[in-house]
Amino acid sequence: MNITILELISLSLIAVCGVFAAARHIMMYQQSSYYFSRYFGWLKTALSVRSLISALLFAASVLAVVFDIYWILIAVAVLSLFRIKTAFADNKKAIKKLVFTARIKRLFVTYSLVTAGVILLAVFVGRYFVYLSLVLSFANPIALVISGCINIPIEKIGAQYYINDAKKILKSHKNLKVIGVTGSYGKTSSKFILARILSEKFNVVATPESFNTPMGVVRTVRERLTPPTEIFIAEMGAKKKGDIKEVCKIANPDTALVTTVGPQHLDTFGNIETVLSTKLELADWVSKKGGRIYLNADNEYLSPKIKEYQNCFSFGENENADCRAENITYTSKGLTFDIVKGDISFTVSTSLLGRHNAQNIASAAAIALDLGESPKDIAYAISTLRAPEHRLELKHYLNGSLLIDDAYNSNPSGCLSAVEVLSKFEGMTKIIVTPGLVELGDKEYEYNKALGAAAAKVCDKIILVGKKRSVPLKDGALEQGYDEEKLTVVDRFKDAAAMLATLCDNNTVVLFENDLPDNYAG
Repeated sequence: MNITILELISLSLIAVCGVFAAARHIMMYQQSSYYFSRYFGWLKTALSVRSLISALLFAASVLAVVFDIYWILIAVAVLSLFRIKTAFADNKKAIKKLVFTARIKRLFVTYSLVTAGVILLAVFVGRYFVYLSLVLSFANPIALVISGCINIPIEKIGAQYYINDAKKILKSHKNLKVIGVTGSYGKTSSKFILARILSEKFNVVATPESFNTPMGVVRTVRERLTPPTEIFIAEMGAKKKGDIKEVCKIANPDTALVTTVGPQHLDTFGNIETVLSTKLELADWVSKKGGRIYLNADNEYLSPKIKEYQNCFSFGENENADCRAENITYTSKGLTFDIVKGDISFTVSTSLLGRHNAQNIASAAAIALDLGESPKDIAYAISTLRAPEHRLELKHYLNGSLLIDDAYNSNPSGCLSAVEVLSKFEGMTKIIVTPGLVELGDKEYEYNKALGAAAAKVCDKIILVGKKRSVPLKDGALEQGYDEEKLTVVDRFKDAAAMLATLCDNNTVVLFENDLPDNYAG
């Protein structure tokens, strides 16, 4: 038996509302780097009153179809309109909003076609497709997985075309030097520092912001490389074994800089040994080409590897490092230290905050010196460095206060360094706002507890974001004897901002340490 016009109109309206409601799920899929496994991880924590309402509407619509009670189906269709309003509200209040990239637009098109196709099947094939239509309209995860799987081969074909084009462009630059930069953390800052220093002598192009995926490198090559380009710096990120090698196949680097190795993305890597071997995929690639490799002599995982590679050079504070940062003085106004490499020694100053930046600068100076840049030019470039966005970026804030914006994806070492930076603002009221750290596997509680303990020793006020996420942070602070009345837990960053409006004055400094996207909220 065919469906009636009334059913068709109601089903179509319900399906349209379902596509709008899917925006929240597609946003989380995007924030999960298009990994269904991570999206499912968020989904496990996403059950809410909204989920119950969707289930009730689905049940009501099924009963309406089974017993031909059209007024119930019409009522469900009308009530579904509220899903559109909710979708716009979700994106408005999201910490990290849905970015309508070409890939997301294609996903929405496929999603819409899948739901529309099932309705057409119900019209021309049989009423049992009505039930499938209702499932796809109310069970967004099912429709998303189906649409995502349909698009996988499409995305691979499109990606390969752009990859091949980028490879052709790189090959056309006969004398281009390609420097790969990777590490568990510090790679984006090191990349920007290196690009600024080398730009004193060379025409340099670097991947922008945190572009560190294969397609991020491809996009940079296709959009930014020009005939005058002499050096291309490619940041290389990884969340699983083989990711760095994949980027190397595209960029084909002849110089490798590995900033550091530590407990980052342990939820996908599993253990630190896999992190190390993955980061060293860059060094392995460059070693086979006979290029130059730069490893961190201060890092416990990288320092033993220095002797294993030919043409490998070290940097850091270690007295045995080939390029050293010595006599470091760091305050709330920045860093001053000496760079020593062989017989070369010169003093540099920068407004960058945090002792770890001396290490980042030393790595860039080592490469610049080996490429023939003068100490004078290097020192000048260092004096002009500015913090990358959301990485210990010092700003003016509410009521004349200061803000240390370290909101970009944090790590165990970096967060402790940020708290240490906060401690340098002597005589000022110190406040930290943080949801803690993520993607640390079974070490997550331990590292968050350590952050809470460190904050307790420095901060006059601690504001934690997320009731569940704050537990280890709170435990760490209270174990240090911190006054619980000075510790507040809020649901979202905007709630913390409302508190700060009443707490801040011109003698206050606030540290924003990590601002997690919505798939980690809670």
